[in-house]
Formats: sequence, structure tokens, C-alpha cells
Amino acid sequence: MKSPSPNGPNGRDDQGRFAKGNPGGPGNPHGEHVGKLRAALLAAVTDRDMQAIAARLVQMAKDGDIQAVRELLNRTIGKPQEPDLLERIERLEKMLAERTEVWQ
Repeated sequence: MKSPSPNGPNGRDDQGRFAKGNPGGPGNPHGEHVGKLRAALLAAVTDRDMQAIAARLVQMAKDGDIQAVRELLNRTIGKPQEPDLLERIERLEKMLAERTEVWQ
């Protein structure tokens, strides 16, 4: 099978990889602008600002704001795992325990 030309319709070789000389895509046309905006935002927010925001979030959670509780927990201990994943882990642990019993 003949490899497609880098200047062909998709610029890939016979294994689906980009062929030598493929110029690639245009990239993100907004990437540079977003980077500048992010840098400006980071420059405007101080450590003290972040501490005040975090303290307010903690207080809102203590006052019973469920959204604040979720945000605080997600940012500190992580999002809850999917139940399916936990079930799979339990099954694997059971299988491992059964194999261990056979070897003893």
C-alpha cells in the first residue's frame, strides 16, 4: 500500500500517523489571547485575596450552603469516585483474596 502524500487529503502515512512534512493544524486561534487574559487575572489576584476567598467559602459551607460544601470538598479531598469503580475494586480484592486462600 502506498503511503499518502504529506500534501494529500489527510497528510497521514499508511499507519495513520502524520507523515513527514505534514504542517499540522492551525492550533488554537484564541490560545495567545486566552494566555494573556489568564496572565492578567493571575497578576490581579494576590495571595491575600485567595486566602480571603477561601475563608469565605469555608464560612459559607459552615453556614449550610450546599454548593459551597460541594466546592470545598471537591477542591480539598477530590470529587467522589464513581460507584462502579468502587464495585470493580471490591470484586478484584475478593478475587485476590480467593487466590491467596488457594495458595495457602
